[in-house]
Amino acid sequence: MQIEIDDKSGFCFGVVRAISEAEKALADGGVVYSLGDIVHNRVEVQRLERLGLKTISHEEMEEVGERRLFVRAHGEPPKTYEKARKLGIRVIDATCPVVAKLQARVKKAYELMQPVNGQVVILGKRGHAEVVGLTGQVDDKAVVIEGMKDLGLVDFGRPIYFLSQTTQSIELFEELVAEMKRRAADPDRVMVVDTICRQVANREGHLEEFARRFDVVIFVSGRKSSNGKVLSEVCRAANPRTYLVEDQTEIEAEWFRGAESVGICGATSTPKWLMQQVADHIGKSDF
Repeated sequence: MQIEIDDKSGFCFGVVRAISEAEKALADGGVVYSLGDIVHNRVEVQRLERLGLKTISHEEMEEVGERRLFVRAHGEPPKTYEKARKLGIRVIDATCPVVAKLQARVKKAYELMQPVNGQVVILGKRGHAEVVGLTGQVDDKAVVIEGMKDLGLVDFGRPIYFLSQTTQSIELFEELVAEMKRRAADPDRVMVVDTICRQVANREGHLEEFARRFDVVIFVSGRKSSNGKVLSEVCRAANPRTYLVEDQTEIEAEWFRGAESVGICGATSTPKWLMQQVADHIGKSDF
């Protein structure tokens, strides 16, 4: 069976940077505490935990003492840094530069909307670490929408400043922009800034083409990954025989019945070594 790993899949720049920073800190010895999963991939988190990384929640920050606390690529709201300062914690900040720029933009948007009784609206997944960090820049005074069904949360009689979580779908963002302008009392008062990361978004068209080339597609991703959900659905729309797995143990022989080719791809939070592991497993199996 022909097996091919997509050369454009795998860690984006922000995740590569975060993993590199974590490995560097761990090489110095001692435990490094990560505020939440460093990346939304269970297998990669487990690898780093074996090197000494310990994942904790915000509620457990007091237990860190004056040791090292890692802020992952998703970023954090200002109150997290303030709490760390008060506790004497040394912060290793690996916020993705694209996310950090968006955080600053959200603050600026809020400042612009205040004098005109406007609102900041963010396309994003509620509760997602990046979105929590974004809304935290303005004391949670932004409206978060996940799709068309949430537009009832927006006051279309007031000015709107619309932005997006970096890993959202460009198509959905554009659809929401069109609908907001249609509903707005004054379309000219709907300010739109496309803040979707192109290193992530540009993968959609590529993966669509990639998925069509194979009989079966195995999409490798952590189930917590928002980006993984979006990109796996892109593959599934192009090829119904697309299957999402976290690692090779989840692969089922019946998926390959009659198949002569398999494409393996993944999310921006999926390490290359894990995709290779999946490919090796398929290659050694008698499907």
